[in-house]
Amino acid sequence: MAPSVQPSSSPLRTSEGDEKYANVKWEELGFSLIPTDCMYVAKCRQGESFTEGKIVPYGDISISPCCPILNYGQGLFEGLKAYRTEDDRILIFRPHENALRMQDGAERLCMAQPSVEFFVEAVKQTVLANKKWVPPPGKGALYIRPLLIGSGAILGVAPAPEYTFLIYASPVGDYHKASSGLNLRVDHKSHRAHSGGTGGVKSCTNYSPVVKSLVEAKSSGFSDVLFLDAATGRNIEEASACNIFIVKGNIVSTPPTSGTILPGITRKSISELARDIGYQVQERDVSVDELLEADEVFCTGTAVVVKAVETVTFHDKKVKYRTGKEALSKKLHSMLTSIQTGLVEDTKGWMVDIDPCQG
Repeated sequence: MAPSVQPSSSPLRTSEGDEKYANVKWEELGFSLIPTDCMYVAKCRQGESFTEGKIVPYGDISISPCCPILNYGQGLFEGLKAYRTEDDRILIFRPHENALRMQDGAERLCMAQPSVEFFVEAVKQTVLANKKWVPPPGKGALYIRPLLIGSGAILGVAPAPEYTFLIYASPVGDYHKASSGLNLRVDHKSHRAHSGGTGGVKSCTNYSPVVKSLVEAKSSGFSDVLFLDAATGRNIEEASACNIFIVKGNIVSTPPTSGTILPGITRKSISELARDIGYQVQERDVSVDELLEADEVFCTGTAVVVKAVETVTFHDKKVKYRTGKEALSKKLHSMLTSIQTGLVEDTKGWMVDIDPCQG
């Protein structure tokens, strides 16, 4: 049974008339769902290509209980953001990179895949349809969540006969409210990914297994949990939903994307910016011992952007790191967000400019 889209009756959908902004308390934005007006839906059969989709009212979908996304986890998701500038442009950060990463994941999971052009155009349409929900400059961003799921009914373990590509959005603020930095706990018992698995693609199945570790860490007062490699248990990999960097002198190091670590788009961008200001950036195995001896540690991701790590706890050892105005993470955060919000010229070609008067 193919998904059917039904309108939402959520009272949070308050964007009406010709107002510039939806009725949202922008100063209070966190990282939780605020339903917007519309979402994008496209479907195609196995062996075919996505050729058309449409904007529909945001709402629940109806789906067969026999579909592979529910039974076998055949699904991928992406995350990216749109920003409003001071001169009222709307900019989307590197959507082509998300499109390419979804294609990599779709190949790994034997799924029909949207072309880069189809993906980017669908993201543009979704943002334009929800432009009232893009926060005012400096108040947050519109988080965009593309999904690719096996939606056609099939009983056995096999590729789905039909796929659904869906995009919804929500205005968001900071993922972590802590101002000084994150407090991470290294998990030495469970692992996020294994060699030969799906840790290097954004599979839906990668995330629920980390919840238990994350809940336990947060219940003990930590911000997030940091996982070690499954092969040796000696090298750091990534946190529950973000990449990690360490700084020692003029060298910035981050674990390599060798199949168990997600190739983060913010990670890639921050590596380039760090090189631009004279740092040596290394993608290599980083031991937990090196982590504990670093001058500075920070995390990157679409949700967290760039966030300093204040402390790391491993067994009974707790290490405190450099944070604040002198931290490299602070400078890199400023450099990146200035590009994203149009405060400086985008010489990298990272931003996709959308005219808000369209649509």
